[in-house]
Amino acid sequence: MISLQISLAIVGGVVLAGVVAHSTWSARKNQPKRATPEVAPPPEPRPDQQGQFLESAEDRQEPRFDTDGAASLAPLTRMMALEKKPGLDALIDVIAPVVVDSVVSGEAALAAMPTTRRVGSKPFGVEGLSVARNEWEFPAPGQRYNAFQCGVQLANRVGALNQIEYSEFVMKAQAFADAIGGEPEFPEMLDEVARARELDQFASAHDAQLSFTLRAIHTAWSPGYVQQRAARLGFVAGSIPGRMVLPANQQGGAPILGLSFDTQAAMAEDPEQTALREVTLSLDVPQVPRSEQPFVRMRESAIALAASMDGTIIDDNGNVIHVDAMDVIGSELEQLYDTLDERDLSAGSILARRLFS
Repeated sequence: MISLQISLAIVGGVVLAGVVAHSTWSARKNQPKRATPEVAPPPEPRPDQQGQFLESAEDRQEPRFDTDGAASLAPLTRMMALEKKPGLDALIDVIAPVVVDSVVSGEAALAAMPTTRRVGSKPFGVEGLSVARNEWEFPAPGQRYNAFQCGVQLANRVGALNQIEYSEFVMKAQAFADAIGGEPEFPEMLDEVARARELDQFASAHDAQLSFTLRAIHTAWSPGYVQQRAARLGFVAGSIPGRMVLPANQQGGAPILGLSFDTQAAMAEDPEQTALREVTLSLDVPQVPRSEQPFVRMRESAIALAASMDGTIIDDNGNVIHVDAMDVIGSELEQLYDTLDERDLSAGSILARRLFS
């Protein structure tokens, strides 16, 4: 009897150990993939004239304050660099000339500016004709101007300029003109509103914002794992948690691509314990120049990430996107680029970036 009890106890212990081992294995299997430490290889020693390998001053790392930390942020800094404020353009703006009887200082023009630079949902702007350079520019202190023009954008992604917004534009421009002793001349409202609608229709028909979704096939990913894999392809952290961007090659340019995942997961107390099963790769077509080959970069990035992260590429409906479908998308984009070029709204140009915003 005692032997039977001992045998049962041993069997029970073995079963319990098996259950614990299986639970531990399952827990580890279900954990998201994590980023792995990346250690740079040590520099190779260089021999001196006698053939002895000595440590050089360049190889030796001395304790110091990090004054070069900004270097690692160079791509992001280049992407976020402020470009010159784009000027008013009759192609996408309503422009009202303002005649002045005498030269106006930049300080006086700035003091006369409205408190807000928007008319409804549209940007409002003022430019002065510089006496020194004979160029239109945003008024600046220390400069003198002999003419001005006020403008409001005809359309953006919110919609076309309407009659109410046009009336608000007239009031703001008139107030500015009165403050500097000028006289504005406004174009016919109905003509400009009709032009706004036509431009909005064109923009709506030729706007393109593409996205691919990468879905984990087996094991989920941690945010750090996603960031590490994306960083190897040139992506850098964006300004919003859970977003990365592929910076433009040109200073001040819009990011070529965006990569995003759950913001809450990125902000979790322990992000490495957070499981992600999907990330989104996106391209805002009108914002990026064709010369950057953005769709080619998007396609290559999606394929590379899917391969390295054990994922698959799907569309908004959950269907797998095959290579031949990507070829069709690329061909259609080339036609879109041609159409935008013909309208003087080339993708990535200042006017296109303003209109498609």
